[in-house]
Amino acid sequence: MKAGGELVNNLLIYMMAIDWTVTKYIMSCSLDALSGGVRSGVMRGSMLKRLLITGAAGVLGRVSRQRLSHVAEKIRISDVAPLHASAAHEEAVQCDLADRQAVEKLVAGCDGILHFGGISTEDKFSKILSANIQGIFNLYEAARNNGSPRIFLASSNHVIGFHKRTEHLDAQVLPRPDGYYGVSKCFAEGVATLYYDKFGLETAIVRIGSCAPEPVTHRMLSTWLSHDDLISLIECVFRAPKLHCPVIYGVSANDASWWDNSAVSYLGWKPKDNAAAFRAKVKAAAAPSGKEGIAALYQGGEYVDYPIYDD
Repeated sequence: MKAGGELVNNLLIYMMAIDWTVTKYIMSCSLDALSGGVRSGVMRGSMLKRLLITGAAGVLGRVSRQRLSHVAEKIRISDVAPLHASAAHEEAVQCDLADRQAVEKLVAGCDGILHFGGISTEDKFSKILSANIQGIFNLYEAARNNGSPRIFLASSNHVIGFHKRTEHLDAQVLPRPDGYYGVSKCFAEGVATLYYDKFGLETAIVRIGSCAPEPVTHRMLSTWLSHDDLISLIECVFRAPKLHCPVIYGVSANDASWWDNSAVSYLGWKPKDNAAAFRAKVKAAAAPSGKEGIAALYQGGEYVDYPIYDD
């Protein structure tokens, strides 16, 4: 009986050990889920310590810095152009994205990046190469070296500009850029997926449509992204427990939209504005001339007609 008692005691101790091991595993899984598995250790859903906004002197950068003070304790605004902090929670850093050492210092201490920086339209390849290709490499290397902060990457609808307007596109569609600007955004998307697969660095790849206070052209009835819907998307990206590396079409809930965001419903983003509310105003102010040519056939609009600009 003594041997049997020892067996029971040993079995109980073994079961308790297993129970504690399982408990620790469950706890660790729960904590990982709460933190989003992000290597920087930021608790998703809580306020960021420091959000970096590149391209802060641009239109979308200015809109964002004015409306995101609740997202981060500090907002570091940056641009190649001179700019100044206008609130106690802001800190301004002038930076050329093509300067790798400067970008390393810029990213240090940030646990979120809102990347609007770079050339935002079709231009000479030399300019695009410096700002949008070298710049994106520098940004992602700096992020990798500084705790892998989550990134909101402002990509563009010009990644898929040579798809026809009769097509309804989802996140899996092949890129068909309409110029070197679109090509540079294809590169940025590729870098984002590489750094997620290789290093676990999470990025929201946001193919922004036409972000403006209201739509003013017929094309924008399909591509419009309101400022309110942009801000709510940014909030969702930095609040999500787990982001991964999704492609998101930055477009409001337009009746005439060409793009499908059903694959990212897990983020909880629900755009509220609809370009249809402006349809009559747009038609009255911008009647089709009948001379749009191939620009009217493709989603990229006038970009498909732009030449290759020589250096």
